[in-house]
Amino acid sequence: MRILMVSPEGPPLQRAGALIDVMDALPRAMRARGHEISVALPFYREIRENAAFKAKNTGVTVDVQVGKKTYPAKYLEGRSTSGVQLFLIRCDEFFDRPGIYGEHGKAYDDNAARFIFFCKATLELARRLTPSPQILHLHDWPAALIPVFVRVHGLPFATVLTIHHLAEQGSFWGLDFGLTNLAERFFTLHGVEFFGRLNFLKGGILYADRITTVSERYRWEILTPTGGSGLDGVLRENAHRLRSILHGADYTRWDPASDRLLPARYGPGKLGGKQICRDALLANMKLTPTPRGPVFGMVTRVVEEKGFEILVPVLDRLLWDDVRLIILGEGDPAYETALAVASRKFPTKFAYMKNYDEKLAHLIEAGMDITLIPSHFEPAGLSAMYSLKYGALPVARATGGIQEIIEDYDPTTDSGYGFLCYEYSAEAFWDAIKRARQTFRDRKVWSRLMKRAMARKFSWDGSAQHYEALYKELVGAHDQVAA
Repeated sequence: MRILMVSPEGPPLQRAGALIDVMDALPRAMRARGHEISVALPFYREIRENAAFKAKNTGVTVDVQVGKKTYPAKYLEGRSTSGVQLFLIRCDEFFDRPGIYGEHGKAYDDNAARFIFFCKATLELARRLTPSPQILHLHDWPAALIPVFVRVHGLPFATVLTIHHLAEQGSFWGLDFGLTNLAERFFTLHGVEFFGRLNFLKGGILYADRITTVSERYRWEILTPTGGSGLDGVLRENAHRLRSILHGADYTRWDPASDRLLPARYGPGKLGGKQICRDALLANMKLTPTPRGPVFGMVTRVVEEKGFEILVPVLDRLLWDDVRLIILGEGDPAYETALAVASRKFPTKFAYMKNYDEKLAHLIEAGMDITLIPSHFEPAGLSAMYSLKYGALPVARATGGIQEIIEDYDPTTDSGYGFLCYEYSAEAFWDAIKRARQTFRDRKVWSRLMKRAMARKFSWDGSAQHYEALYKELVGAHDQVAA
């Protein structure tokens, strides 16, 4: 099958983010199964300045109308490190900026125009590809208007929309609807209008041939008022087109037995390398190596949905104990400031690094004993999959994909390999931290839990098989309609 995946993020961007990991691993897995896969994404400044990535100009330029203005879309072509064909859509007025969605915690004012342009320019690309793609697989709100335009213009593509993060919907004030150049009848209850605003994701949910999300538990959550972020009613009405496909971990990049970014490699049968990585991490972060309490870590976005509103209140209690803590990530300036203040208060115990560094991210995974996942929402839980592989036991809130990945440790039955809390509160999360801290004191038990965690496997092969079945179902239905 011929599939064009469309995403606002993906390689060669280099930063923390589940969507980037997915857009690296899923196209590669589908290509390995014999399908023709291409990926379209904006040509951001970060990609242009990446000296290791080479893109050539296709010589194709198309004028794209956004409201009353017309913008040139230039198409570049390259390859990911795994050989997947990439199409980069260039419009410097929209994408030659320091950030992807905004800067310093503030979204760009023209994000509606930027991603309406991206959706339209991607469709112009799809129409010109030879042979034509059969499936357009769209990821998250910035690509979610594509199914609307496909339906309006009667284009011969089947569409799949994957919701990675429902809370981000592409919601803009109603006057931005004019930028779509759609007829007024689409700005209604049965179109892209949602409480007087333009809502990209709602349009995708209504018009995509199939909708998927990234774990069964998250699928259940987004159909409820608590987890639906306002769109639960729309999703329930379209639940017959909503599937869940648990994503996998990219073990070609995240495996301590073969990770070239580590000072020592290790596995379940040979854990000595983890101690070397632990010592290297503490030395790198200039944290005191003794006494030997657990090393906690996080590689994450520093935003509310990742649970910082319940983590920040317990930082003092955590850091007065015999522990070390390393956090890598950027996001909300208020939380960044709180972490920076705590790192100055506990300079030998806590290190906070804002700017993403690939080598450091791998060293944190390998060197930490415990990973903290206090997330309010955790649709897929990819970070938990990586941490388990590296023998870093998770303290996590049970939400979304976490409940399909982590089994709570029960000392009475000696089962499980993580420490879950079920209430979203600082006190509940602190209780889970204390359970992990107490268990860590028994090195024999801890070693057993580490090996149990490292034995868990979340391969992309199974996920790719499910997507393949979904694509075949749509291509078959499309062929029947065409006949």
